[in-house]
Amino acid sequence: MARKITLPLTRELSRTLHAGDQVLLSGTIYTSRDAGHKRMCEALARGEELPFDPTDATIYYVGPTPAKPGQVIGSAGPTTSGRMDAYAPAMMSVGARGMIGKGARLPEVVDAIQEYEGTYFGAIGGAGALLAKSIKSSELIAYEDLGAEALRKLEVVDMPLVVIIDSQGNNLYEQGREAYLSRKQQ
Repeated sequence: MARKITLPLTRELSRTLHAGDQVLLSGTIYTSRDAGHKRMCEALARGEELPFDPTDATIYYVGPTPAKPGQVIGSAGPTTSGRMDAYAPAMMSVGARGMIGKGARLPEVVDAIQEYEGTYFGAIGGAGALLAKSIKSSELIAYEDLGAEALRKLEVVDMPLVVIIDSQGNNLYEQGREAYLSRKQQ
């Protein structure tokens, strides 16, 4: 049974989530991929503010396709999160707490998740059309020249996700592998 979660992802809310939890996420999320993350981290290094308030924000690693007539957004499947690993600790250091993507994360990202009490949610790759159905609005915020990688503000309702890495550093990918190997040895 999936647990309904309403954003923002505060420290208190993040602490209640555990690796393996199925959730239905609702609220405001932001989109960005590696090119957008690079620009945001360069701005932070120059002492500039980000184009959105990162406090307790959740960022979806996605480059959605253009919306067809009558749609809010096109297909919106997750991007491989490893592309943002170089930027995730810096984004978390300024308040971003949640990340949505697919794939494993580097140890330094897991460390940042623990330090800043964040959560890494997994979205199912190949299900971009299904995930787009939970997106109720999309607004361009910055970096329009990046096309699909532009920074967007999305309102989502009941986006189906799984907690992959929780605020204590528990990692579903590692736990799942360990469980598989222990069953295999029996």
